[in-house]
Amino acid sequence: MTFPRMDPMRRVQIVSKAVLARLAAVGADPRDDEQTRQGKALLVLTSVLILPIAVVWGSLYLIFGSPVGYVPFVYALVLLGAIIAFARTRNFAFLLYVSLVDILLAPTLSMVPLGGFLPSGGVGLWGILAPVGALVFSGPRSGLRWYVTYLAVFITSGVAGQIAGAASTLPEWFTSTMLGLNVAVGGSIVFVLIATFLGQRDRAMDALAREQERSERLLLNVLPREIAPRLKAGENPIADAYEHATVLYADIVGSTMLAERLDAKQLVALLNGIFSRFDLLAERYGVEKIRTIGDNYMCVAGVPRLRADHAQAMARMALGIRAYLDELRAAGEDRIDFRIGMNSGPCVGGVIGLRKFVFDIWGDSVNTASRMESHSVPGRIHLTDATYELIRDEFNCEPRGTIEVKGKGPMRTWFLVGERGPDAESPRPSRDERSVTLPLETLGRAERASP
Repeated sequence: MTFPRMDPMRRVQIVSKAVLARLAAVGADPRDDEQTRQGKALLVLTSVLILPIAVVWGSLYLIFGSPVGYVPFVYALVLLGAIIAFARTRNFAFLLYVSLVDILLAPTLSMVPLGGFLPSGGVGLWGILAPVGALVFSGPRSGLRWYVTYLAVFITSGVAGQIAGAASTLPEWFTSTMLGLNVAVGGSIVFVLIATFLGQRDRAMDALAREQERSERLLLNVLPREIAPRLKAGENPIADAYEHATVLYADIVGSTMLAERLDAKQLVALLNGIFSRFDLLAERYGVEKIRTIGDNYMCVAGVPRLRADHAQAMARMALGIRAYLDELRAAGEDRIDFRIGMNSGPCVGGVIGLRKFVFDIWGDSVNTASRMESHSVPGRIHLTDATYELIRDEFNCEPRGTIEVKGKGPMRTWFLVGERGPDAESPRPSRDERSVTLPLETLGRAERASP
């Protein structure tokens, strides 16, 4: 069997990537966060990039008879030793400090025996990598300190070289060429270092922005859009009075029997399917979900977004729930039923406490809505007289009469029948609502398995 030969350039790319990956992993610690890991990799790769340059520079000076050529070799040996020590100890601060001192002193002090600024071919310009490295890896304050130090050493060494004169004479064309190379190559390394740092920072900022967006979505999924900014601004507690609101409670009838027939996962799947459909209905009609308590669903209209048609919106929400019940029955599922109660009136809404913030509502009107649910009839929508007076011109209701309500005494109540008129909104489900299905086959198996 023969294998096709790999293209040489492709082979070089694969080997290069493997080598870079190995070098980037030098000194890595599994406990490092992403920023630290990238910083370590950048410093190691930059240091390794400079090593062969130092060897070439030193060799050139030695070829032309300048003993200064030994300095880059000493620099390379010190840096290589620091990298090896870093691979063993993972002490990033040690590697950074040695690297900065090494690149600061080796080129700038070399200007003294070479005769100053121009006769040295600008070799001291390499020392700028020290403050740039401190800026990238340690921040602006450290970068400023290293920059001041660099200026002091650079100017002092250059002036001292001018005064003392060159220890050996180098051809003018050589010093001019080295000046160009020092500017070009040293500047390229500075550019790569800063560009890589800025790229890492931009990626980190993008990741932070995505995380903030996810956190914002999560917060808005827990709190109303009008409340979340106030909580983020530090307002606590949050409490607002609402003069006009309508509250709805919906309870699953016979949930205790379902809980006895289903295991925990099946019961949760059932409740999730039902209440997910309720959530979509609330979104459809602009109603604010407050919470679920076991098999009970609570929502409000007119809070925290004020709206004059709060009672009408909630009536449509209730009719949507009843239409959902009709869907279930049409599918042959008659073991699930809902008891619904509504009331309109003033309430207080807000966020209290220090942990696990939730938006809640309080008031007598809220308690009365709960009583309407508990005194309702399965499959019916039970209203107080207050809600009936607000929707009577747009919805058909039938009187239930005066009933004794626990904690309230005798109350005249109504049953909501439907919306009247040619412009009545259809309670038929939307596409999203139809996509929420219940595990009815699970109920069937549980029913057959029950004694």
